[in-house]
Amino acid sequence: MEDEQIHPLHDLDKNILDSLIVKQNPDDFDLINLARLINRYESFPGEETIKHDIEKIIKFWNISKEDLFSKTRNIWSNNFKPNTSKDLIGSGFDTSN
Repeated sequence: MEDEQIHPLHDLDKNILDSLIVKQNPDDFDLINLARLINRYESFPGEETIKHDIEKIIKFWNISKEDLFSKTRNIWSNNFKPNTSKDLIGSGFDTSN
């Protein structure tokens, strides 16, 4: 389709999704990564492969988007600070004090 676009962070995000799709027990950082990628791609025109991978992970982890976002809100409200901002490029997360 002509309207479909490739996101500038496609390669980075695909690598993150590839690492998440094999995790049977996601940790807090994994949950946050998936939630932010859902937010990034949900309204993005195109990137059907990325969106499909996100759906596969949600099914594999047996979690709804609502539960995922509820868990990540709880994680952030408990003062979660990522160990690195390298994987959070373009996330909009403010990890400053």
